[in-house]
Parts: sequence; C-alpha cells; structure tokens
Amino acid sequence: MDKFTTLTGVAAPMPIINVDTDMIIPKQYLKTIKRTGLGTGLFAEMRYTDDGADNADFVLNKQAYKDAKILVAGDNFGCGSSREHAPWALLDFGIRCVISTSFADIFYNNCFKNGILPIVVSPEDLEKLMDDAERGANATLTVDLEAQEVRGPDGGVVTFDIDPFRKHCLLNGLDDIGLTMEKADRIDAFEEKTSLARPWA
Repeated sequence: MDKFTTLTGVAAPMPIINVDTDMIIPKQYLKTIKRTGLGTGLFAEMRYTDDGADNADFVLNKQAYKDAKILVAGDNFGCGSSREHAPWALLDFGIRCVISTSFADIFYNNCFKNGILPIVVSPEDLEKLMDDAERGANATLTVDLEAQEVRGPDGGVVTFDIDPFRKHCLLNGLDDIGLTMEKADRIDAFEEKTSLARPWA
C-alpha cells in the first residue's frame, strides 16, 4: 500500500448527501476481484449518459476536476451495501482523500485498508472546503496527515482528528498484510519452535 503523508491536489465538490456504494461503483462492476480498472466505473450512473457518453454536467467530467485527488462530499458518504470495490474505484481513479461530515462505518474502515484517507469535519468546516472546491482549477487543497491539517488555497486551515493507529498505518503504508509482515521475525521463531517440538506435524 502506498504511504499517505502529504497530498496536494485538486478537490472536486460533491455536495450530495447519502452517496451510497452503489452510486460509487454500480453492481455491474463487481464481477472482478482485481483492484485495477475500476476507475472507469466510478460514479458510472452519474458520470455517463444512457448511450455511454460523458455526462458534461457531472463534476468529474469537467476539465478542472478530471484529475481530482480529493473529494469534498456531503453527509453520510459511502452508505449502503458493503463493497470494497468502492474504495478500489476511488483509488483507481486517483482519489486518495475524501472529506465529509460523516461516513458509513464499513466504507470508512475499507478506506484505511486501501490507502485512502477519509476525513471527518464539522458542517461549518465542510462548507468552507466545499467553497474552496467549487473554484474549479483553483480548487487545490493540501492534506497534511502528520499535522492533521487541510490547507486551502487562501491559507485557511482546517484541522481533523484521526485514530493514532490508523494514522500510523497510512503514514507507513501498512495494510493488514504489511502489519503482519512487521512481525515476521516472531512468526518465523514461532514456526521454528513448533517444528522442533512437533516434528511429525
């Protein structure tokens, strides 16, 4: 998993509440277990017209936001069914951070396991960041995980809280496998001891 330290990029505004996982990645894209290639299906039902053309009104199709790395979203983002494909699709598109006033628990946890930082802010701070994001090409935010700050284009700063363990994992690029491998020496020692004690096993 890639480390998350400081991220500077265009922030796309999505002031929609209750964006569920089926909106993030519709069910027809769930046939694969690969984490790559899902970016094309991200928000597909809003992003494309019935004939498959780009919907010019959708935020991520607008020129200023086509390379967005941050999403500023409405309340209760990632609700609905449990599907890890949702953070996979965001990551494959290039989004490494989602900012909202609240997230569904399973989606929130899945983000951390895939190198995406979900940030919870107050409604007042979300309004400020949404205003920044609506500036189009000038909607550049800097997310500093170490300092736990989001810095706006005009120098404004929004602070956020994060669980220290999750912060450690993101800063060091540690998913569940990475955390296990940190204990490789202890695992090897246990296996060697077990082999000596039970050579028939």
